[in-house]
Amino acid sequence: MTDREPGKEPDGREPDDRGPDAGRAEQPRTYAPDFLTQLFRTPLDPGYADAAARRAEVGPVTGWRRNTRRAVMVATMLVVGVLLSVAYRQTMHEEPSRSQARAGLVGQIRQSEADTAELQRRAESLRAEVARQRAAALDDRDAARLRELEAVTGLARVRGDGVVVRVADGPAAVDAVTGAGGANLGRVLDRDLQDIANALWGAGAEAVSINGQRLTATSTIRAAGSAILVDFRPVTGPYEVSAIGPRDMDRRFNASGAARLLRAVAADHGMSFEVRRVDDLDLPAAGEPRLRHAVPSPSVSPTPTSPGPSGSTGQPAGTPSPSGAGPSTSAPGGG
Repeated sequence: MTDREPGKEPDGREPDDRGPDAGRAEQPRTYAPDFLTQLFRTPLDPGYADAAARRAEVGPVTGWRRNTRRAVMVATMLVVGVLLSVAYRQTMHEEPSRSQARAGLVGQIRQSEADTAELQRRAESLRAEVARQRAAALDDRDAARLRELEAVTGLARVRGDGVVVRVADGPAAVDAVTGAGGANLGRVLDRDLQDIANALWGAGAEAVSINGQRLTATSTIRAAGSAILVDFRPVTGPYEVSAIGPRDMDRRFNASGAARLLRAVAADHGMSFEVRRVDDLDLPAAGEPRLRHAVPSPSVSPTPTSPGPSGSTGQPAGTPSPSGAGPSTSAPGGG
């Protein structure tokens, strides 16, 4: 065994305390330049240098080339200008026709609304006349019973103390960058009015109306685009749902799920929601209901007879066979 001096390796070299990776650590470390460093070192894109080199090889642009480019540019600008002017003139030419069509539609809508209101007033007058004639023909007991039924079904004007629930659309959200309006989560929907009406009925309401439209057992509240229709008549905000009922109807309504939901929407999205008691409410009568009744199905017509195997007239098609096998479904002449 070979002895070695302390502090030396067997081959006589001095010990290296730097470890096995000492030689590799002495190599210079290279770093890739980051984006900002590269941008400051070469601020121009290499494509500019290549274009300058090609321009130097080709030589300066001669006069005819420069004139050709200018002529093409001027012609392009003239064509674009002509197209813009034609489009502008066409748009301005069609604008009066569109405005006239829109004004005509608006006039028709207003005339239809006026005719509907006049017919409604005439129907109410005729209804009142019918009620007077009917009351004169009936005795006091039957007339009182009829008035009570009309009040319950919504066919008569009623008056009493009740509750008014007022809801209105919240402000529309506007994008701060583009200025375009976004989705208005605080807008009143048709199902909101449905929930309010159902909650008032559940709180003990005896008569309910929405913006003067009396609700009956066959009333509908639905949306048509951005409009809300009550019995196919449009209503606009703010919406007031009036109800006549007991004294504690407001407390019952405020404890309902519909009221809690609307209060949450009002707090989060700015919808206007208010519940207040009102004395001496006057709710109008509803229009004449369109009654629906069942119609019996038409009687089954007699079926033609099917010929027997020998061509003679046998039993009617579809009648049970003598053997009791059920209706005959075979083709004419079949066995």
